[in-house]
Amino acid sequence: MQHHVIVSFGKDCEYDFKFAGGGAADEARQWFDREFDTLECDVSTPTGKILAVDRILSVAKYAGEERFRDQRTWAEQFAKNTAAVLGRDLIRVDVEHYSIGY
Repeated sequence: MQHHVIVSFGKDCEYDFKFAGGGAADEARQWFDREFDTLECDVSTPTGKILAVDRILSVAKYAGEERFRDQRTWAEQFAKNTAAVLGRDLIRVDVEHYSIGY
């Protein structure tokens, strides 16, 4: 399967990742758990449960646009793990509006 992940921090600030194949969803969730903790992400949810999309959006937000621009290897890991967790071929992570589209 071909994957395309777009991470957007605003109108003129998008990062495109295209790759074939995919990783294991369990490993991807573990990666997001580690990054979520490392970046000291804070998510307020009404139920107190943090969903996978909340982890993905929070990691992108707390990592910041600079990390996507300057740390290509990390950014590629983010994209591949996002695709593995969500299981979609086209994913748009809109950090500015805190939403994920397919």
